[in-house]
Amino acid sequence: MNIPGIIGLIISGVVIGPHGLNILEKNSAIDLFSTIGLLYIMFIAGLELDMNEFKANRNKSLLFGFFTFIFPLTIGFPVCFYFLDYDFNASFLTASMFATHTLVAYPIVSKLGIVKNQAVAITIGGTILTDTAVLIILAVIMGNTNGNLNQEFWLRLGISLAIFSAIMFLVIPKIAKWFFRKLESEKHSHYIFVLSVVFFAAFLAEVAGVEPIIGAFVAGLALNKLIPHSSALMNRIEFIGNSLFIPFFLISVGMLVDTSVILKGPTALIVAGTLSVVALAGKWVAALITQYIFKYSTVQRQLIFGLSSAHAAATLAVILVGYKANILDENILNGTIILILITCVIASFVTEKAAKRIVIESEDEKTDSVVANRMNEEHILLPIANVKKIAKLLEFSVLIKDKKSPNPVSILSVVSNDEEAESNIIKTRNKLEEFVKQGSATETKVNAITTIDHNVTSGVTRVSREIMANIIILGWPVRTGLLDKIIGIDEKTESIIGNTDKTVFICDLVKPLILHKRIQVIAPPLAEHENGFDLWIIKISKLAQELSIPLFLDCNQATKKAVEKFLSEMKLPVKITINLFDDWEDFLVLSRKINEDDLFVLVSARKGSASYMNLLERLPSKLGKHFAANSKLIIYPQQFDKNYFPQGYEDISSQPLNKGIETIQKLGKDIGNIFKKETNN
Repeated sequence: MNIPGIIGLIISGVVIGPHGLNILEKNSAIDLFSTIGLLYIMFIAGLELDMNEFKANRNKSLLFGFFTFIFPLTIGFPVCFYFLDYDFNASFLTASMFATHTLVAYPIVSKLGIVKNQAVAITIGGTILTDTAVLIILAVIMGNTNGNLNQEFWLRLGISLAIFSAIMFLVIPKIAKWFFRKLESEKHSHYIFVLSVVFFAAFLAEVAGVEPIIGAFVAGLALNKLIPHSSALMNRIEFIGNSLFIPFFLISVGMLVDTSVILKGPTALIVAGTLSVVALAGKWVAALITQYIFKYSTVQRQLIFGLSSAHAAATLAVILVGYKANILDENILNGTIILILITCVIASFVTEKAAKRIVIESEDEKTDSVVANRMNEEHILLPIANVKKIAKLLEFSVLIKDKKSPNPVSILSVVSNDEEAESNIIKTRNKLEEFVKQGSATETKVNAITTIDHNVTSGVTRVSREIMANIIILGWPVRTGLLDKIIGIDEKTESIIGNTDKTVFICDLVKPLILHKRIQVIAPPLAEHENGFDLWIIKISKLAQELSIPLFLDCNQATKKAVEKFLSEMKLPVKITINLFDDWEDFLVLSRKINEDDLFVLVSARKGSASYMNLLERLPSKLGKHFAANSKLIIYPQQFDKNYFPQGYEDISSQPLNKGIETIQKLGKDIGNIFKKETNN
C-alpha cells in the first residue's frame, strides 16, 4: 500500500485491540513488552548518536530543544486556556504535552542509514532536552497539586538527578569496559549485560524522579563509545529490538486508540482536532525557525519536523498522570489518543519522504567517482598466521570494510605442499568455520579460502591477485632471529609487502578496539603522492567514526593541506586534529604524547616509492620496543595502479636484489657499531 511499516503496526493495534475487534487484550504482558520497546527506541537513539557530531553541534541541539519546547508551549497554553476553557493547571499540563515528542519514526532513518546527518543529531539531542523539561514540569505540577512544591522538593530532585548522572556517566562505562575486557569471548553475555544496563538505568531514572525513557536514552549515551555501529553486538541489539520489542510498542500505541470517541458528540472531535492542529503547528514552527537560523535545506527541515512531530510515549505519560490526578478530563484523554494516531501517521510519512530524498542527494554529491568506485570494488584479504589473533583482526576488518562493497572479507590459510597437505586442508577449513560465523553475526560475508603452496608468501601473493584484493591485513610479526631484529619485521611479512602492490595493514591489537580513546597517526613527507593515500585516510577515518573517538595526525605542511582538501571533498564525518611534525630523526619524541589507551598508526612506505625513507625500515622494531603496551598499526599504502607495469613485465622486480644489498649494508653497519662500542669500553 506504499505506506511506512510503522503505520501498519499502529493500525494493526487499532484493529486487533480492545477498542477494535478485541482479538488481543491489553494485559500486563503487552504492557511489559511495549514498555521495553519504548525503552529500546530511546536506548538505540542514544547508542547510534554520533557523539563527535553531537558534541560539535551541542549548541544547536540546545537551541532546537529550546525551540521545540517553547513554541508548542507558547501556542498551546492560550488555546487550551481561552479556546477550550480549561483552568491554569490543566491548560499548562496539556500545553507542555505538545512540547514532547517520541522518536517513533527513528527506525526509518536508522534503516536508511542517515542517522549521522546533522539534522538527525540535533533532533535527537533536542528530544532528550525537551522531554526532560516536560517531565520535570509534570513533577512540579503534581507537587503543586499535592501541596509538596517546597524547598525540599527542589533539593531532592536536584540531588537525585546529580547522583543518577554520576552513576551513568562515571561508574557504568568503567564497569562496561571491565566486563567487555574480562568476558571478551562470551559474546552472548555482552547482550545480557547491555539489556541489564538499560533496565537499571530506567529504574535509576524513575528513582531520581524522571521518566524511565530518560534513563534508557542516557544508557545509550553511556555505552555509545563501547559498541561500534558495525559490531556483532550492535547487530544483535538492533535485530531483537526491531523484530520484537519495538513492534510491540507500536502495536500497543494503536491499542490505546478508541474509535468510538468519534461517536460521542462534537466536543470530543473538537478537542481532538484542536490538540492535533496545535501540536503539529508548534513542531512545524520550531523546525522552520531552526532551518532559518542554521541555514538548513528544506529537506532537512522536513526531516526535523517528521522526527519531532510524533507524540506517543512521553505525551501519554503526561496525560495519563494528569487524568488519574483529576487535573484533566476524559475529552483531553480521548483527544490525546486520537492526536497520537494522527501525529504518528504524519510523522512517519514526512520522515520517510525526507529521508529518501536525503539519501538520493547524498549519493548525487559524491565528488570523486574514482574513489567511490574503488571503495565499491573493495576486497579485504586476511591471511592467517596465528589462529588466536584472527578474531581481533577480523573485527578490525569488519569495522573498516565498506558496507557497499559486494565482496566478502576473505580469510586465507596457506598449507604447505607436502604429503599431509590434504588432511591439513580439512583441519584448517574446520577451524575457519568459526570465523565465518563470527562475520555473519555482523551481517558481513566472510569467505574462507585454503590453498596449497610451497611457502606462505607465494600463496598470499598469488591469492591476492586471483581474488583481486586491494587490502591485505596481517598480524604483527613475531621476530625471533638476528636478521629479523635488524630488518625490523620478519622476512615473510616483508616479502608479502615487497611482492604485492596492495595496501597492507600490519596490526598489533593488544586490547579490544572499543577500549581505545584516540587514534594517533603519523605520516611521512610526500605521503600524499602515494597511490593509496586516499584509501588509508578513508579507512582510518571510518575506524575513528565507528569507535566514536578523535583522530590525531602528525605530518608536514604539504601532507596536512592534502589531507584537509581530501576530507573536505569527500565530506568525511570525522573529527581530526592535525599537528605539524618534521623531526623524523628523533621519531621517539612522539612517545611523550602517546597514551596507553591510544591506537598508534604509522604510515610507512615501500622501497622505491615517493615517501620512502631509509629510517622507515627501523621504525617497526622501535614501535615494538617503545610502544609495547599500545595497539599499533603499520600501513603500507598501495604503490602502483593495477596497470602500472608494461604488459609482459609484471613479474619483473628488483625487490630481492635491493633487499639483499640493504640487508648486507645494515649487517655491516650494526657490526661496525658493535666494534665501536667495544673500543669505547
